Amino acid sequence: MGSTDDQVSYYLYKPSHVLPAVFAVLVGISMLLHIFQNFYYRFWRITFFVSWGGALFTTGWILRCISSHHPGNMNLYIAQSVFIYLAPPVYSAAAYNLVGRLMNYAPMHAVLNPNRVLIFFVYVGAAVESITVAGAARTAAAGSDLNQYKSGGILIAAGLVLQSVVECLVVTIVVTFHRRVSRAGATPRNVKTVCYTLYGTSTFVLLRCVFRAVEAFETIGKVGCSENCGPVLSNEWYLYAFELGPMMIFTYWLNLLHPGRFLPREKKRFLDMDRSTERSGPGWMDRRSMWETVIDPFDLAGMRKGQPSHDEYWLRPEEWPVCENGSFADGTASNKNSGTKSSKRKAGEV
Repeated sequence: MGSTDDQVSYYLYKPSHVLPAVFAVLVGISMLLHIFQNFYYRFWRITFFVSWGGALFTTGWILRCISSHHPGNMNLYIAQSVFIYLAPPVYSAAAYNLVGRLMNYAPMHAVLNPNRVLIFFVYVGAAVESITVAGAARTAAAGSDLNQYKSGGILIAAGLVLQSVVECLVVTIVVTFHRRVSRAGATPRNVKTVCYTLYGTSTFVLLRCVFRAVEAFETIGKVGCSENCGPVLSNEWYLYAFELGPMMIFTYWLNLLHPGRFLPREKKRFLDMDRSTERSGPGWMDRRSMWETVIDPFDLAGMRKGQPSHDEYWLRPEEWPVCENGSFADGTASNKNSGTKSSKRKAGEV
């Protein structure tokens, strides 16, 4: 390869100068909207990762815009590849956190310890991210080193397969939770909205994973190729249609149906068995150690014994004060209020 930008290009096509700039603006707008809503609903603890993922994704497309003008600059090419690969797993972490908050809100239907959902999935997500980014960096920097190019493609494929497995597990958990809520009676509108949101966002993440997996396997099969390397590698529009498109819909969906509108920010606030009243409880209390809950998140040992390892505090509603500032299930509560007010007297007290 030559030494100047005019003599060499790391792209297998002529990259667009305009599209990365346009979509950097659109992704940035979505990020700013989400930051505003996180402040508005004070929901940072749950959906921080959407803002962080947006910052990474916006940076990636800005770098791609610059790189398109200097296609022979290896550092710019690596940087834009890494940032664009980095963002989707971070976006997914927001969905994992949302699953945990949803099960804290209706703990009687929780599939696993809600407080361990984020820890379990974020650690797995961190592994996915590390593998994928390492593969993207190796592939982008491989140059004429065919072995490095191939090993990078293998790492990317492995990371994408792992992320797909994680997303399928998340969907399975949400489906199980949703079915438990439905079997107990009419599903509250806010719970239904959040469940459908999680179905949609996971579908878009899986779509993106499929695209990137096809690209990775095409990369492995076309090691050393410089032209006519297959439809995905040789056509830029695939990147916009199956990487950028799904992730943009993901972020704008969460802006239109921001979880801060439908779930309380306090994780100890839970829905009573009447599916309308909300109470301020003690939060999920697991009698096992943290490591036991991480190793056995579904409490299989407790299920086998017929004795769950957590306290079923929702069966003692009279012990927990009613939240007086409305109900998210009825659409009468809001995170915009100054705080959660609970009745001074416990239900049943004179």
